[in-house]
Amino acid sequence: MENFRQFVKEYPAFTIFLVLALGVVAVAVFAPVIAPQDPYEAILANAVQPPGREHWFGTDKMGRDLFSRVLYGTRTSLAASLALVAIVMAVGTLLGLLAGYFGGLVDGVIMRLSDMMISFPGMVLAIAVAGILGANMTNAVIALSLVSWSKYARLSRSLALKIKSRDYMAAARLTGSKTSHILWSYLLPNALPTMLVTGATDIGSMMLEIAGLSFLGFGAQAPTAEWGLMLNEGRAYMTAAPWLMVFPGLAIFMTVVVFNLLGDSLRDVLDPRCSK
Repeated sequence: MENFRQFVKEYPAFTIFLVLALGVVAVAVFAPVIAPQDPYEAILANAVQPPGREHWFGTDKMGRDLFSRVLYGTRTSLAASLALVAIVMAVGTLLGLLAGYFGGLVDGVIMRLSDMMISFPGMVLAIAVAGILGANMTNAVIALSLVSWSKYARLSRSLALKIKSRDYMAAARLTGSKTSHILWSYLLPNALPTMLVTGATDIGSMMLEIAGLSFLGFGAQAPTAEWGLMLNEGRAYMTAAPWLMVFPGLAIFMTVVVFNLLGDSLRDVLDPRCSK
């Protein structure tokens, strides 16, 4: 208990944003319990009702409770964002470490692929890939993964180049350590803190990109409760029923801010030198 109090005292910002992030995760997990109504139950007689006692956030064009849909949207948007970050961080980190450690042909091939992906505007390429694969949330995650891994590959490659020149890496090679052992026991653990900070910070931006694809019709499809799709459905009623865009937009804004600040404060925890 004393250690916990000391940690909270030393890293108050991280503690606050971690609690808020866990709160967002809790909303996603317990949405079926928290939601007062079925988010997919359409009652046309209640269509486009303003916020009130019965419907806290109002209703959409199909008469569905907007508050319940925003809660369920947390599950869809957060799950897709976490999956996307996990994929690009794993793939990009692995390829970057291999490129930095082995160099030569391996480095050339991986970095040229990275250059090719960077040469295209990310969202435009993601739209093209999602359009070819088909419009749904899974394909949206795949499309964004294909255009986002290069950032992690370049970062992990630069870390690998820095780490492999250190004395303990030379000692490991001289003692006959296997390449796989060096990669997993020395290279990856030293690069992982920076990669985790980058991944945590990117959760918010990835959520925005997924919401953008859904807004454009290349992500989640109706009647799925997803924030970007809800913004798209509400834009036709922007002046007559602004709550259809305000509440999903606020949900995106607050979640992105929480995870961005969590990633920034996580850097101070994993690398205290950054806070000095």
